[in-house]
Amino acid sequence: MRIPTILMTISLIFLVTIQSYSQNKRLQRAYDTYNAGEYYQAIDIFKDAYQKITDKKEKVRITYFIADCYRRINDPKQAAMWYRKVISRNYEDPVAVLYYADMLKMLGEYEEAKLQYDNYKELVPNDARATDGVLSCDLALEWMEFPNGYVVEEMKFFNSKMSDYSPAYAREDYRLVYFTSTREETFGKKEHGGTGDNFADIFESSMDRKGKWSTPIPLSEEINSENEEGTPFITSDYSSMYFTRCEISKNKTMGCQIYVSKRRGESWEKPESVNLAEDSIVTAHPTLSSDELTMYFVSDMNGSIKNSYGKNSKDIWRVTRAGISDEWSSPVNIGEPINTPGDEVFPYMHPDGTLYFSSNGHIGMGGLDIFKAKSIAGGNWEIENMKYPVNSSSDDFGICFESSREAGFFSSARKGKSDDLYMFMLPPLKFTITGIVKNENTDDPIEGANIKSISSDGITLETETDTEGTFKFMLKPGTDYVFLAEKKGFLKGKERETTKNRESSTDFSTTIYLPPIDEVIRIDNIFFDFASDVLRPESTVSLDKLVETLNDNPNITIELGSHTDNRGNNDFNLDLSNRRAQSVVNYLISKGIRQDRLISKGYGETQPKVVDKRDHDAYPFIPEGQVLTEAYINSIEDEDLQELAHFLNRRTEFKVLTIDYNTE
Repeated sequence: MRIPTILMTISLIFLVTIQSYSQNKRLQRAYDTYNAGEYYQAIDIFKDAYQKITDKKEKVRITYFIADCYRRINDPKQAAMWYRKVISRNYEDPVAVLYYADMLKMLGEYEEAKLQYDNYKELVPNDARATDGVLSCDLALEWMEFPNGYVVEEMKFFNSKMSDYSPAYAREDYRLVYFTSTREETFGKKEHGGTGDNFADIFESSMDRKGKWSTPIPLSEEINSENEEGTPFITSDYSSMYFTRCEISKNKTMGCQIYVSKRRGESWEKPESVNLAEDSIVTAHPTLSSDELTMYFVSDMNGSIKNSYGKNSKDIWRVTRAGISDEWSSPVNIGEPINTPGDEVFPYMHPDGTLYFSSNGHIGMGGLDIFKAKSIAGGNWEIENMKYPVNSSSDDFGICFESSREAGFFSSARKGKSDDLYMFMLPPLKFTITGIVKNENTDDPIEGANIKSISSDGITLETETDTEGTFKFMLKPGTDYVFLAEKKGFLKGKERETTKNRESSTDFSTTIYLPPIDEVIRIDNIFFDFASDVLRPESTVSLDKLVETLNDNPNITIELGSHTDNRGNNDFNLDLSNRRAQSVVNYLISKGIRQDRLISKGYGETQPKVVDKRDHDAYPFIPEGQVLTEAYINSIEDEDLQELAHFLNRRTEFKVLTIDYNTE
């Protein structure tokens, strides 16, 4: 797995200055090669020097730089192995432990990575990278357990054994794709000292009417050269292409610049440099707004956020212009919260105004993660990780979208050898609800009940329950629903559901209970303290449901009846039940129910409970139809079961008195 050559070339400008140790020419050459950013070549030179060095301290230092070279060419497996050696030999700089944890994270070994981040925190307590590292591992494990619904597939037609990355749509039908590649067919045949790959070129592949992609071929020599070309971006009208070109001579980086080429028929004109900075300064990874008046790009120019070494990191910058024919403004660093002391690279401006980019400075799964940033009030940005499976423990970057749907391509090193191109798509969310309508008292399904689906977008649909009492509706994303059920002989009932803030397709289920008009209806979970008529707070849930029933059935009047068990004085129980029934009525009145629709009545212990099917299902030791008289309850030998029988007798019920109440 190698870092993209266009990114590695850019990295030549972001070099870590080290003190040269020159015990011999081989070692000096190794450090010089490292300082030149030729990390791939430096590995073998360091290994050769290691064999010739006898000083143990110097050998440990060389081991560290071998590990660091592997880290910089994005080979976490080898890097982790060499960092492990460094740590076992008590290397003086604790950053080796941090980088070891980073490499373990990139390998997906999250639990071990967390242990190493904790070890680093003990060594450097005030470095937030340790805390962030543990958090990133925990989030990665969570995101992998609960994927966000995207479908991701490797684009084998595009990919080669070398690096293939940073795709762009080149035609409005999305059947022509450009991307960067270091495959053998590139124009530049020199080996990149930083990666060992060929210099990158821009390639194209097209889809035929059968949906098959053609073998990728390089763009013409007007675009590709002996130097590095990549990261293409095509404007929304497909008339202009912006891309990065990095010029390199032997052991010297001339800088990276953004170029633009105009389309001429099926070909491209000779590109011109977009003058954003001096030639020796990196400007790369261009992307434009749909009106072509704002361009975002990557640079390390002065004004970039400093990294942990005190050097400029790779940041995202912005330039603007008043019209397409006008000059670009001076570059402005877009700053926090997008830019960090880490690297922010490969920006992509979606037609809807969302800015996508890759970063190793924000909390992520490992390496570069893809993020999206939406502009919010006050000129700020709201940033979100794209999560798994778009992101992985490896580098993920260089995304592009179709304009009208959540689909496109991106690059990833998740296979572990090189960067490859992947397709992603978020399938349209599908929501359904299956419901059943039941008799409140018996739990029996109700056939032929009329069901209305009333949605927050103003659409009402109707259906009837089948012989099993069931119904089904298709639901729309981002919508609130009320499902209203009614059947002659029953009060109306309803339930609610919402698809708002749902990120994955869901099959909902619900049950709507309809109280029969000609029967007494029990109100569950009405509680009073012992010998008290004061409603306990937990009773309000059931009473609010009764308020809703009364509002849904505005033409009924009801009697609220309260019952006690048969323990205690008869007169006391009758008085207590009267007061409790009135407490319920008072609560309903406080919620806006008219007083003349309500009658309270206390029955004391005069009407023992008759056990129905629901009671029997809940308490199988009591036969269905059993009257809970004092004699029957006393015949139950188990005291706990006796108490349950008394509990069933202590109840609040309502029954419908009239169905023609005048609401006016």
